[in-house]
Amino acid sequence: MMLTYKLLSSFLLASSVSVTALASAPIYKANVADSLLTPDRSQSKYLGEVHMVDGFPSEETSRKAFDFLDTSRAVQLYTSGMPMASMYAMLEGNAKVGVEANRTVGITEQLMDARSIWLTPNTTTPYISAEVDVKNGPVVVEVGSPVIGLLNDAYFHYVADIGMGGPDKGQGGKYLIVGDAYDGEIPEGYFVYRTSTYRHWLLIRAVAEPNSSLEDTIAKFKRGFKMYPLAEAAKPKANNYVNLSKHHSSTIHSADHSFYNEINAVIQYEPANSGDSEIIGLADALGIKKGKTFSPDERMLKIFSEAATIANAASRATLYRPRNPEMYIYENKPWITSTVQSHEFLNENGARILDDRMAFHFYATGITPFMVDPQVGSGSVYAVTTMDQKGDMLSGDKTYIVTLPEGIPAKDFWSLMVYDNQTRSILETNQKSGGVDSLQGDPVVNDDGSITIYFSSKAPEGKEQNWVQTMPGKGFNVILRLYGPLQSWFDKSWQPSGLEVFSKK
Repeated sequence: MMLTYKLLSSFLLASSVSVTALASAPIYKANVADSLLTPDRSQSKYLGEVHMVDGFPSEETSRKAFDFLDTSRAVQLYTSGMPMASMYAMLEGNAKVGVEANRTVGITEQLMDARSIWLTPNTTTPYISAEVDVKNGPVVVEVGSPVIGLLNDAYFHYVADIGMGGPDKGQGGKYLIVGDAYDGEIPEGYFVYRTSTYRHWLLIRAVAEPNSSLEDTIAKFKRGFKMYPLAEAAKPKANNYVNLSKHHSSTIHSADHSFYNEINAVIQYEPANSGDSEIIGLADALGIKKGKTFSPDERMLKIFSEAATIANAASRATLYRPRNPEMYIYENKPWITSTVQSHEFLNENGARILDDRMAFHFYATGITPFMVDPQVGSGSVYAVTTMDQKGDMLSGDKTYIVTLPEGIPAKDFWSLMVYDNQTRSILETNQKSGGVDSLQGDPVVNDDGSITIYFSSKAPEGKEQNWVQTMPGKGFNVILRLYGPLQSWFDKSWQPSGLEVFSKK
């Protein structure tokens, strides 16, 4: 009993000395600012209560922090990886209707309509679409007639302009697309472009001669066009053609958690180190790793679903309710552009404008410097409106008017088209054109030289030539296109009105 008492006394004495020693100030003491310290308990909007013990997180706090970190990374992967998912969806959508890489060319020979789901296509000019894949070696693209074309890689980065905007200047020529890993001989006589990815999208518009028909323009293009692997240059096989007007494809990326499967597909196919390391790093942190099976568990499936919901909402808010004042073309009208700075979405300080990039790739396709640097009389410009003049959503339950003042600044032609807010593709109506333009039809001109266009589910009496059909219960947005924009567009001396409610249904 005496031994036990002595041991207890010794323990209490030692404990007392230890507590006393800790309670006194250390000899080596720093002046630690309060801003460096983490309280034991705090509140977070997204984590709720945050519990620490002298800066050490509790198990529950760690779990909540990791959930938020993975969710935020998944949101960022969605918004920053949207270009690669969009390119994947486009190439896959075309492949499903027979557009084979390096062999087959798709053409909208009877133009586009709402039965095909594409991001904001027009219905006034034919699209020529093909896939170039350099995984097995360089690929040759020959053009023999005037075209306007572009080549984008698997991450939707600009690679080249072909035709009038490229080095052949519309005179025709041979282009050679070469992967970075290729170390073979490069023959002479080609315009050579190096690329870091395997898959590419080739988009071309054939330039029509004055008074030539659509059929003649397409026939002339086919006679002068060839696409084949360089290995077959001595005797290239004839290309096949698919009439995309008769094959109703879907080429838009997913909006839900399956979006991440599309990201995984790109990373698995494309060469390592070919994509942006930051974006690939986000994917890697979420279990999307090159050479590994992507098999998210139940926790990650829930996180991907939550992240897709957030990112999809953010994408739609960025386009339909822009917060970047530079996206607005005019001070007093809700017309916007989603390509403010450059085709790389960089500002003068070298910062990438993330909201601009997100809005563009959510809404559109085709990356080329010509998008943001059109010249007077050449190229094209686009003005988008998602709201009426009062800032309300455009609805098929109302009738709107927009006035185009006299002297519409388009050397070649202009068009006004409507798009579905859900798909960003042509609004599904009974009107094949999805809009009005100066090439198809002859809009009635007002006495003062202006043109008034009506948007409604039924044509106002006597306004059929100036009518764009909408659908009751459906929201929509509008694009004004000017091909060959003139000086009055650039100096803003010519301005369209905003969409104004003409009458309520």
